[in-house]
This record gives sequence, C-alpha cells and structure tokens, in this order.
Amino acid sequence: MSVIRKMMTLLRSSTRELGESVVDANATSIYEQEILDAKASIQQARGDLAGVMAKEMQTARRIEQLKAEIARYEGLAVAALNKSQEGLAEEVAAQVSAMELELTEQAKAHATYAVQVAKLKDLVKSAEARIREHERAVAMARTTESVYRATRSISESLGSGGSRLVNARESLERIKQRHEDLADRMSAAEQLDHEFGHQALERKLAAAGIGDHADRTREVMARIRARQLAAQPKAIE
Repeated sequence: MSVIRKMMTLLRSSTRELGESVVDANATSIYEQEILDAKASIQQARGDLAGVMAKEMQTARRIEQLKAEIARYEGLAVAALNKSQEGLAEEVAAQVSAMELELTEQAKAHATYAVQVAKLKDLVKSAEARIREHERAVAMARTTESVYRATRSISESLGSGGSRLVNARESLERIKQRHEDLADRMSAAEQLDHEFGHQALERKLAAAGIGDHADRTREVMARIRARQLAAQPKAIE
C-alpha cells in the first residue's frame, strides 16, 4: 500500500508539473485571454450601469411630474373650497396625500440610484485603468519574450556554428600558407635562374665582351665613328 501511495503521489506531482509547464509556456497568451475576459465583463458592467442610470433618469422625471401634479391638485382643492365644495376639496386632498407618498418613495429610489451610479462609475473607471496596466504589462512581456527568443537564437547559432567558424578559419590559414609557399618557391626559382641559368651565362659573356650583344655594340660604335669622320671637313692639300 505504501508503494501505491507513493506512486499516486508521484503521478499527482508529475501532473502538476506538466500543468505548470504548459501554463508557463503559454503564460502570455493566457494573460491576454484573461484581459479579454475582463474587458467583456467591463462591457457587461457598462450595460448594467446604463440600466441603473436609466432608472435614475426615470425616477427624476417622475418626481418632476408628481411635483407638478401636486401643485395642480392643490390649486384645484383651493378652488373647491372657494366654491364651498368641502367634500370635493377633501377628495382632492386625499389624492394629493397619495401623490406626496409616491413622491417620497420616488425621491428615495432616485437617491439610491444616484449612489449606485456613482459607485458603478468609479468601479468601471478603476477596472478600465487596471486593464490598461495589464495591457502594458502584456506588451512589455511580448517584447521581452521576443528579445529573449532572438538572444537565444543568436546564442544557439553561434554555439552550433562555432566549430564551423573555426574550421573555416583554419582552411583560410592553410590557403594563405600555400600561397606564401608558392610565392617563396617562385622567388627562389628566379634567384637560381639569375645565378646559374641561361641568363646568368649571357650576362657573363656580355660583361666579357663576347656574344651577339657585344658584337652589336661594337658595330654600332663603329658606325657612329664612321659618321663622325664623314661629317668632319676634309683637309686642303
């Protein structure tokens, strides 16, 4: 039995944790829905308030009507007395008395409606102010959630892509090293050709006055000297 109780306790705990995780994951949406429900309640309260205000206005009109009728009937009672109609004047007086009783009741109702209207207006205003505060809180929560998702996405991208960035950097370094090796090899080959290759031999021959270049140089100099001599005036015999 002890094992069964523990298993039941574990099941209830798991169910509670699952429920809490679902609520936490959808907290903003649930919050928004509760705000919508509260707005609907406020709209209903506005409708109820309008009904009470209508009753207040109706009692106010009835009060004015009763006052006007009482004044009229009192005038009629005076007219009956002036004509020595005592019995008629008493009937009118009874009617006035009944209207004054109704006037008292209507005045009480009107006062009650006025108090209720004032209270309901304050409650609606307070509720609407709280709704606006909750809406600002939801907007802030939405913004915070978006920033959190963006930050988490960037962190995960950098974390998962870190190895790829390192591999790309290493590949770039290897390519750079190969380029430097190739440049060094080309420079060394050029230096060797300068010292030991065909061009080096040609330069040595030219320096010794041997070869086609040296012959061409002598021929050019001979031609220049010949032109020089030809340009000089001949001596008079």
